[in-house]
Amino acid sequence: MNPYQSTVDFLLAIPGVQEWPELRILLTQAAARGPKHWQLPIRACEAVGKPAERAIPAVAAIACAQISILLIDDMLDEDPRGEYNYAGPAKTANYAAAFQAAGIEALLRSKGQPAAKLSALQNINQMILVLAQGQHLDVQTSINEAMYWKIVEYKSASFFGAAMYLGALFGGAPGETARRLEQIGRLYGEMIQIHDDLNDTLSVPASPDWLQGRSPLPILFAKAVDHPEHSRFLELCGEITDGSALQEAQDILVRSGAISYCVDQLLCRYWAAQDVLSTASLPRRDLMDTLLEEVVAPVWRLFEAIGETPVPSIPKVPGNVA
Repeated sequence: MNPYQSTVDFLLAIPGVQEWPELRILLTQAAARGPKHWQLPIRACEAVGKPAERAIPAVAAIACAQISILLIDDMLDEDPRGEYNYAGPAKTANYAAAFQAAGIEALLRSKGQPAAKLSALQNINQMILVLAQGQHLDVQTSINEAMYWKIVEYKSASFFGAAMYLGALFGGAPGETARRLEQIGRLYGEMIQIHDDLNDTLSVPASPDWLQGRSPLPILFAKAVDHPEHSRFLELCGEITDGSALQEAQDILVRSGAISYCVDQLLCRYWAAQDVLSTASLPRRDLMDTLLEEVVAPVWRLFEAIGETPVPSIPKVPGNVA
């Protein structure tokens, strides 16, 4: 089974999607990119011992949610690659709303048990509402650490948690098991956010986060924490288009402890997810282990290179992880 084609076929059976050419194009273009996050409901479904095919309605709902989120995020971030640059903000907003509705319709049209469908609908509706609140916070001009973690909780954690929860439900998992997988999904989402923040701030040339004055976790740390090069770092942030300024600023991220802090926070969530896994009865736990290992593999390589062994720890940011 090709999960991407199966998802497209499932959604194209919905009259509102089938009859709207622009939605069909956006959907097929998104599927052609093979977004790995569409696979999460399938992973959860298979982890509870059921075949991937049963998760397709959940994949369809998550796919629609992600397309809608990206359409909106691109407008909020003024991303030059966003669809709104071609279709205009009004049409793009309509597309985003349509995809949200199509995701709900996908769950309603599924052959799942009524109780499971109701739980799935409640979960994804709550995710969309909370995520919108996270997007609202994310466009504020000033973000402190507490707000950063709240945004991660509302956006990344809620999306990935819903993806895992829906997959488990359509795999026939009991409610407690589905909630365990939702917890793992939320922790995984936070890990992904930290991982992406590290990649974005250390990339060359300067990423949009540097150029637009945004504050992913490493930059936020270096701006907020008192360290010997604090003033110099703030100066460099205003000169970041200069290649030498970017290199110096990235070096300060290392020396200030910003990178170490991010690695620590990522590992905290990895260990927390392992704790949750130890309490879940999963026929295919290995699928969850592999999912988590994919995110922390660069960290293991780093520790191996310096001859150190990481010590399991608990999350150190109050209230950001259940």
